[in-house]
Amino acid sequence: MNYFKFPLEDWTNRFVDGWLIPNMGGFFDGISEVLRWFIDVVTNGLSAVPAEILALLLIILAWKVGGKGLALFTFIGCVYLGAVDIWEAAMQTVAIVIVSTVISIMFGIPVGILSALNKTVDKMVRPILDFMQTLPSFVYLIPAILLFGLGGVPAVIATFVFATPPAVRMTNLGIKQVPSDVIEASRAFGSTPWQLLFKVQFPLAMPTVMAGINQTMMLALSMAVIASMIGAPGLGSTVLSGISTVNVGLGLTGGLGIVVLAIMLDRITQNLGDKNIKTKGR
Repeated sequence: MNYFKFPLEDWTNRFVDGWLIPNMGGFFDGISEVLRWFIDVVTNGLSAVPAEILALLLIILAWKVGGKGLALFTFIGCVYLGAVDIWEAAMQTVAIVIVSTVISIMFGIPVGILSALNKTVDKMVRPILDFMQTLPSFVYLIPAILLFGLGGVPAVIATFVFATPPAVRMTNLGIKQVPSDVIEASRAFGSTPWQLLFKVQFPLAMPTVMAGINQTMMLALSMAVIASMIGAPGLGSTVLSGISTVNVGLGLTGGLGIVVLAIMLDRITQNLGDKNIKTKGR
């Protein structure tokens, strides 16, 4: 089976070293600066608020959207993060999750709408999403490091690639699931395509869209440990330090912190979406 060797490795290295970096380096540096500024703004904003006040705000939000049970869990989770001295690392992780989720939503929802309304776009987008979802997570780190260096920026880029497909797919599904008779009735009453989309289709698709946003946030958080391998700060680096030094206690401390954050963010966003949907349905 060694009669022919396809030189994909050589071609890729020549393309990256010989054309991509020399010609597009400035473009990627510009993206890196914008993302670094965005991450710093969110991180500094979370750090500027005293931990006690931020925890209180989270507990109140959890109580409003999920009831006493979620508020109690949020209280216990915040106490744990502070008691084991990983609150600052948790906020760094939350900052990267917020930035990654916002960027994923900004790209994912419009692409999902376009793919739902245009069959050609849908056919083009589907294989790209399949590729993004099936490619092993560690593979994302290679181009991220190459083009954006180390730190939070490549972590956001890698997380964006990993977490965007649910936002696209769920938005697409939600738009397509709008009953055809509702669409026909809206057109009969003279709705323009924009009115049909933003006043009928998108509001009715909101439960599915919110589910996609929730999945996107959870996938972004699941990249925390992997992204720490390329210098991303936060709880992932705590877990990585525990692994590299065979410190079981440190790894468990950071790992439980990620679990606590994941449950809090998942339940709060889930209940927040349900609350908004019920309010609109009244």
